[in-house]
Amino acid sequence: MSEPANATPGASSRPLLLQRDFAALWWGQLISLWGDRINYLALNGLVQEHTRGYHDPGQSSLMLSLHGTVTVLPVLMFAPFVGPWVDRWNLRRVLIVSDLVRALLVLSIPIVYATTHLAAPVWATVFLTFTANVFFLPAKSAMTPEIVPASQLLSANTLLAVAGIAGTVIGFGMGGWIVDHWGWKVALTMDAITYGVSVLSLALVRYRPQPRTTLEVSLGGYWRELVEGLRTVRRSPAVGLAFTALGAVWLGGGFVQVAGIQHIQRAASIPGAERIAGLGGALGLGAALATWWVNTRGRDLPRARLLGFGMILAGVWLVCLAVSRRYAVYAISSFLVGACIAPAFVLTETLVQEGTELRERGRVFSLRDFAMRLLLLVSMAVATLLTPRVGTTTTLIVAAACIAGAGALALLWRRRTEPAPTARA
Repeated sequence: MSEPANATPGASSRPLLLQRDFAALWWGQLISLWGDRINYLALNGLVQEHTRGYHDPGQSSLMLSLHGTVTVLPVLMFAPFVGPWVDRWNLRRVLIVSDLVRALLVLSIPIVYATTHLAAPVWATVFLTFTANVFFLPAKSAMTPEIVPASQLLSANTLLAVAGIAGTVIGFGMGGWIVDHWGWKVALTMDAITYGVSVLSLALVRYRPQPRTTLEVSLGGYWRELVEGLRTVRRSPAVGLAFTALGAVWLGGGFVQVAGIQHIQRAASIPGAERIAGLGGALGLGAALATWWVNTRGRDLPRARLLGFGMILAGVWLVCLAVSRRYAVYAISSFLVGACIAPAFVLTETLVQEGTELRERGRVFSLRDFAMRLLLLVSMAVATLLTPRVGTTTTLIVAAACIAGAGALALLWRRRTEPAPTARA
């Protein structure tokens, strides 16, 4: 991989957070991801208010499933088609416009609910918010290799993962208290403000678009580009490994969204956002420590083994959470799950970036987002059907088995992604 055209001469010798372009992207991500976690807790607070404290298992499962579904549907509907367009556009402009749109939509949610007292208009607004996110995510992933030196790409992705983890810890740490004491409406307002701060930070990135696809857009050409992106996913062992490991995390997330939240809240005498926030913080701390380890002592270990064994162990800790009714066990299990899934966020981004060419990154990242959200939607649908029938414990054990199975599949990718040992003379 050659040195990116946008990288400042001599930048590879400077720490990433002292490089203006990457630092601006990193701080913007940290702040907006912090707001995203508050947003998640705020919408759960809205669900709790609307369902009167999760008392009806059927309605609670449906509302929690809808919460997840409207965040996934935009990706399923638009992500495969957004990629070829993102490959043509100014990536920084895509990021800025997306955050501006998200800020305005999030601000409107409390107004919509106060006006209608209905869940449907709220979920429609959340749907539009995540439609803007469909443009943001592939643009961010595609721009990172263009603003950092190639030798620092893994470190850059690690730092971006750290931003996500720090945003998770801070957002969950503050968000639970904010929702329980100030209300979900105040929390959503704070989320909108973080998007505005992210816009200001992204505006500091000195990004010059590199030459990209200039062919005239036509239906036939559009379809050919999508097929080309799919072929890249199929022929690249690195991309296949990344999709397998990341898919396990998203699949597990769908089960936890529906069954896990109910399992945790029903074990409490008084359910509240702070319980979920505490576990989110524990998960984030575990992921932070594992991310540091991956980027230091674990840097030279085979990626397939790190990802595969991590998923298998994550399945084990999820079973521990499923069979317990104690909050301390939930916290320890969350910490260990976070540590085990952290490599999926650090390494898979680098695997996809290294396994694709500049001109096709946007569409491949869009296909990744499509596939992950499809898994999330399917897992939420399955959890919605299973939870009222077999209970939260059995549903979470099913999720754990799926995650461990994906880990075993990731280990099989080792034969294609790791070089064969050299025979001795």
